[in-house]
Amino acid sequence: MTEPERSEGSGRKSANAVGIGIALGLPFGAAIGMLLFDNLALGAGLGMLVGIVIGAAYQARSK
Repeated sequence: MTEPERSEGSGRKSANAVGIGIALGLPFGAAIGMLLFDNLALGAGLGMLVGIVIGAAYQARSK
């Protein structure tokens, strides 16, 4: 495997990590937002923020 193929593959995994973080954080945040704040948009925003942070942390750790 050449060097460009390795870097391309690791980039794909990192993009998936952030995407998975957003995909999981958004609905969980929306549910928590409805329970705690009675505001769906606030919870969804916070959940997306947490999902991006967790995805970015996983991406940084996997490099």
